[in-house]
Amino acid sequence: MTIYQVDAFNNEIFKGNPAAVCPLDKWISEDLMQSIAEENNLSETVFFVKNKQSFNLRWFTPACEIDLCGHATLAAAHIIFTELNYKEKIIVFNSKSGKLTVQKNNDWYTLNFPSEEIEEIITPSILKQALNVPIIKTYKGKWKLLVELQNETTISNLTPNFSLLSELDSNGIIVTSKGDTVDFVSRFFAPKLNINEDPVTGSAHTLLIPFWAKKLNKNNLNAIQLSKRVGVLKCEYLNERVEMSGQAITYLKGKLTI
Repeated sequence: MTIYQVDAFNNEIFKGNPAAVCPLDKWISEDLMQSIAEENNLSETVFFVKNKQSFNLRWFTPACEIDLCGHATLAAAHIIFTELNYKEKIIVFNSKSGKLTVQKNNDWYTLNFPSEEIEEIITPSILKQALNVPIIKTYKGKWKLLVELQNETTISNLTPNFSLLSELDSNGIIVTSKGDTVDFVSRFFAPKLNINEDPVTGSAHTLLIPFWAKKLNKNNLNAIQLSKRVGVLKCEYLNERVEMSGQAITYLKGKLTI
């Protein structure tokens, strides 16, 4: 089985978010996919099978299968375009989150995903303890919390208590603020999924883009995810859908021996 590793949402090696990509001729067992993802020990391993004019894909963390992942989808698209000689401009993926598309424009890839609405909630006391910084407001999406903090410096310097964060009834915690040089910045923590901090998180931007588009009253936004590896995104709010554009670079190509 061929395996690739791609750094997504950046155009430099060792930046962005690394994802493993495994093209398949036909599906292998779920247990084997989970074991490969655990062995890779990256935040995501993506598997896909060609289905006529589209591709069926699935995403696995080292701990479990998930319903949506942006950076691994971008990584899969990058491999399809650059390694598998795909000639069309748009890739259609079939997933647990429905139909997703990725369009290539020079060295940028534009992902079209469903947007996710959020509602304001009372900030849980355990979240206050875990972040230990002033919180402006807290919102709840389907599986994630979105936490608005004061400014970019607060986001950059944040050192959460991951043990406390893992006790929250949420698969992920997004912290965000207005950016100094871009429209908004963020970081993403998912200790419940065995990922303390994810370097760049496409699925988090399905909440972030509608939130900041409404807050800033603009549909086209530039964003940075402020992990140590740094992710750069161009975003557009399309009501029920969002688009996020990023770059990618191949780090590794190899063979699995199983």
